[in-house]
Amino acid sequence: MLVAVRRAAARARLEGMVTGSRALRLVSGPPGLPLDRQIHELRPDIVLLDLGGERIDAVLAGVRDTAGVGVVVLAAAPRRVLDEAVLERGLIRAVLPRDATSGEILAAIDAVAAGLVALHPEALEPLRRRAPMPARADPDPGQALTAREIEVLGMLAEGLGNKIIAAGLGISTHTAKFHVASIMAKLGAGSRTEAVTIGMRRGLVVI
Repeated sequence: MLVAVRRAAARARLEGMVTGSRALRLVSGPPGLPLDRQIHELRPDIVLLDLGGERIDAVLAGVRDTAGVGVVVLAAAPRRVLDEAVLERGLIRAVLPRDATSGEILAAIDAVAAGLVALHPEALEPLRRRAPMPARADPDPGQALTAREIEVLGMLAEGLGNKIIAAGLGISTHTAKFHVASIMAKLGAGSRTEAVTIGMRRGLVVI
């Protein structure tokens, strides 16, 4: 696990928390090394990122080849973290406020390690407002999800973007987007997050 924090005091606290957990192994690179270089060279499974005052898209701009890497973000304003570009790349797996307790942070890390997504309620507000209500379809109980759509829904539950879904299934990004749109229409969901929630409630997604 990599702890990416600029402030020395905060880094010491978070690294101490990580090293205090027997389930986690801390990796670290030279001071001042850009985040994308650290991820590329150290290959951590999870990155604990204290966002500070930077924009999340700027911090993660150079990060590539992210399959299998989950980012846990600590932010002063969690509602400002998630945007379409970042979600599409499937980088962020957890968002917590900066004043989150050690227990909350470790719980989020455990969730990400298990392949889940952990979002603070404040971080979900932009997602709730993003989907225009008039465009939301009523669920059609007569239209069951196909086996491929259930497979795609499971990958959505892992926080994967369309490009990674397409690569994993050996299909085009356009086809992956079509499957996602079909899933949302059949479930009557206004967002990917809501589709996963409905799928979990109906037993279509196994955690």
